[in-house]
Amino acid sequence: QVRLVESGGRLVQAGASLRLSCAAAGRTFSDYAMGWFRQVPGKEREFVAAISWRGDINYGDFVKGRFTISRDNAKSTVYLQMNSLKPEDTAVYYCAARSSGRIRLAAREYEEWGQGTQVTVSS
Repeated sequence: QVRLVESGGRLVQAGASLRLSCAAAGRTFSDYAMGWFRQVPGKEREFVAAISWRGDINYGDFVKGRFTISRDNAKSTVYLQMNSLKPEDTAVYYCAARSSGRIRLAAREYEEWGQGTQVTVSS
């Protein structure tokens, strides 16, 4: 089991950048695939990005080169660098961990979740 704590969300203006962090504690972080999802009220959790144990990466279609996921296994931390933010990026962003180590796009494939961090982008 791994515990996840997100940070970095805040209110920004459109066009700004933010970096979200997700610190993991518990079992061997480097074995896990890590994902970022986001959710707005009334909608399902949406896939943003994921990185496998060996560094394979996948992004949601809406990202279009604006976001970058990375991981630092020495710090047991995964990051989401978000650039050119838009008001429609406003959501609670969640970090998730998958013990098998391979990327999956569906939220149900991830066993562990953080509490979420709010990102609000004003126009």
